[in-house]
Amino acid sequence: MVEQDTIKLLRECDAGVKMGVSSIDDVIGYVKDEKFKEMLSECKSDHEKLRGELQGLLRDYHDEGKEPNPMAKGMSWIKTNAKLMMDESDETIADLMTDGCNMGVKSLNKYLNQYQAADEKSKDMTKSLIHLEERLAENMRPYL
Repeated sequence: MVEQDTIKLLRECDAGVKMGVSSIDDVIGYVKDEKFKEMLSECKSDHEKLRGELQGLLRDYHDEGKEPNPMAKGMSWIKTNAKLMMDESDETIADLMTDGCNMGVKSLNKYLNQYQAADEKSKDMTKSLIHLEERLAENMRPYL
Protein backbone atom coordinates (compact mmCIF):
# COMPACT_ATOMS: atom_id res chain seq x y z
CA MET A 1 0.00 0.00 0.00
CA VAL A 2 2.82 2.41 0.88
CA GLU A 3 4.60 1.86 -2.43
CA GLN A 4 1.36 2.11 -4.43
CA ASP A 5 0.29 5.37 -2.74
CA THR A 6 3.81 6.74 -3.08
CA ILE A 7 3.89 6.11 -6.82
CA LYS A 8 0.41 7.56 -7.31
CA LEU A 9 1.29 10.70 -5.34
CA LEU A 10 4.56 11.16 -7.24
CA ARG A 11 2.72 10.75 -10.55
CA GLU A 12 0.26 13.48 -9.63
CA CYS A 13 3.10 15.78 -8.62
CA ASP A 14 4.86 15.00 -11.90
CA ALA A 15 1.74 15.90 -13.89
CA GLY A 16 1.25 19.04 -11.79
CA VAL A 17 4.80 20.30 -12.20
CA LYS A 18 4.63 19.68 -15.97
CA MET A 19 1.36 21.64 -16.10
CA GLY A 20 2.98 24.50 -14.17
CA VAL A 21 5.96 24.70 -16.53
CA SER A 22 3.67 24.54 -19.55
CA SER A 23 1.48 27.33 -18.16
CA ILE A 24 4.48 29.58 -17.57
CA ASP A 25 5.70 28.85 -21.11
CA ASP A 26 2.26 29.80 -22.47
CA VAL A 27 2.32 33.28 -20.93
CA ILE A 28 5.90 34.41 -20.42
CA GLY A 29 6.23 35.78 -23.94
CA TYR A 30 3.38 38.21 -23.28
CA VAL A 31 4.78 39.64 -20.02
CA LYS A 32 5.82 43.29 -20.29
CA ASP A 33 7.27 44.00 -16.84
CA GLU A 34 10.86 42.70 -16.60
CA LYS A 35 10.62 41.95 -12.86
CA PHE A 36 7.46 39.92 -13.49
CA LYS A 37 9.12 38.04 -16.35
CA GLU A 38 12.15 37.29 -14.17
CA MET A 39 9.90 36.02 -11.38
CA LEU A 40 8.12 33.65 -13.76
CA SER A 41 11.43 32.47 -15.18
CA GLU A 42 12.79 31.73 -11.68
CA CYS A 43 9.59 29.90 -10.79
CA LYS A 44 9.88 27.82 -13.96
CA SER A 45 13.46 26.91 -12.98
CA ASP A 46 12.28 25.91 -9.50
CA HIS A 47 9.56 23.74 -11.06
CA GLU A 48 12.05 22.10 -13.42
CA LYS A 49 14.44 21.37 -10.55
CA LEU A 50 11.64 19.77 -8.56
CA ARG A 51 10.57 17.86 -11.67
CA GLY A 52 14.07 16.38 -11.93
CA GLU A 53 13.90 15.25 -8.32
CA LEU A 54 10.43 13.78 -8.86
CA GLN A 55 11.55 11.88 -11.92
CA GLY A 56 14.51 10.50 -9.97
CA LEU A 57 12.17 9.14 -7.32
CA LEU A 58 9.82 7.76 -9.96
CA ARG A 59 12.75 5.98 -11.64
CA ASP A 60 13.55 4.36 -8.29
CA TYR A 61 10.06 2.83 -8.48
CA HIS A 62 10.51 1.95 -12.18
CA ASP A 63 7.76 4.39 -13.15
CA GLU A 64 7.76 6.92 -15.98
CA GLY A 65 5.51 9.49 -14.31
CA LYS A 66 2.38 11.04 -15.67
CA GLU A 67 1.50 13.65 -18.25
CA PRO A 68 -1.07 16.31 -17.37
CA ASN A 69 -4.65 15.45 -18.22
CA PRO A 70 -5.02 16.35 -21.94
CA MET A 71 -8.50 17.81 -21.35
CA ALA A 72 -7.28 20.02 -18.49
CA LYS A 73 -4.25 21.10 -20.50
CA GLY A 74 -6.38 21.88 -23.53
CA MET A 75 -8.93 23.85 -21.54
CA SER A 76 -6.13 25.81 -19.87
CA TRP A 77 -4.60 26.62 -23.25
CA ILE A 78 -7.97 27.78 -24.64
CA LYS A 79 -8.72 29.93 -21.58
CA THR A 80 -5.25 31.47 -21.66
CA ASN A 81 -5.34 32.29 -25.35
CA ALA A 82 -8.92 33.60 -25.25
CA LYS A 83 -8.14 35.94 -22.36
CA LEU A 84 -4.88 37.11 -23.89
CA MET A 85 -6.57 37.81 -27.23
CA MET A 86 -8.88 40.22 -25.41
CA ASP A 87 -6.25 41.71 -23.10
CA GLU A 88 -2.50 41.03 -23.19
CA SER A 89 -1.82 42.92 -19.96
CA ASP A 90 0.33 41.73 -17.10
CA GLU A 91 -2.82 41.91 -14.98
CA THR A 92 -4.50 39.29 -17.17
CA ILE A 93 -1.43 37.06 -16.97
CA ALA A 94 -1.28 37.42 -13.18
CA ASP A 95 -4.97 36.52 -12.98
CA LEU A 96 -4.47 33.41 -15.13
CA MET A 97 -1.40 32.31 -13.19
CA THR A 98 -3.13 32.86 -9.84
CA ASP A 99 -6.07 30.70 -10.96
CA GLY A 100 -3.67 27.98 -12.08
CA CYS A 101 -1.71 28.08 -8.84
CA ASN A 102 -4.88 27.87 -6.77
CA MET A 103 -6.11 24.89 -8.78
CA GLY A 104 -2.73 23.20 -8.34
CA VAL A 105 -2.69 23.77 -4.58
CA LYS A 106 -6.23 22.43 -4.29
CA SER A 107 -5.46 19.31 -6.34
CA LEU A 108 -2.17 18.57 -4.60
CA ASN A 109 -3.76 18.86 -1.16
CA LYS A 110 -6.51 16.51 -2.31
CA TYR A 111 -3.89 13.97 -3.43
CA LEU A 112 -2.00 14.31 -0.14
CA ASN A 113 -5.22 13.38 1.66
CA GLN A 114 -6.07 10.63 -0.82
CA TYR A 115 -2.66 8.92 -0.72
CA GLN A 116 -2.02 9.05 3.02
CA ALA A 117 0.02 5.83 2.98
CA ALA A 118 2.66 7.42 0.71
CA ASP A 119 6.16 7.65 2.14
CA GLU A 120 7.35 10.83 3.82
CA LYS A 121 9.77 11.74 1.04
CA SER A 122 6.98 11.86 -1.56
CA LYS A 123 4.75 13.80 0.85
CA ASP A 124 7.57 16.30 1.38
CA MET A 125 7.97 16.68 -2.40
CA THR A 126 4.25 17.34 -2.69
CA LYS A 127 4.44 19.94 0.06
CA SER A 128 7.40 21.57 -1.71
CA LEU A 129 5.37 21.84 -4.90
CA ILE A 130 2.40 23.24 -2.96
CA HIS A 131 4.73 25.82 -1.41
CA LEU A 132 6.05 26.81 -4.86
CA GLU A 133 2.50 27.30 -6.14
CA GLU A 134 1.43 29.27 -3.08
CA ARG A 135 4.50 31.50 -3.31
CA LEU A 136 3.88 32.18 -7.01
CA ALA A 137 0.23 33.06 -6.35
CA GLU A 138 1.34 35.42 -3.59
CA ASN A 139 3.95 37.01 -5.86
CA MET A 140 1.24 37.64 -8.48
CA ARG A 141 -0.76 39.94 -6.17
CA PRO A 142 1.02 43.20 -7.10
CA TYR A 143 0.19 42.54 -10.77
CA LEU A 144 -3.53 41.85 -10.28
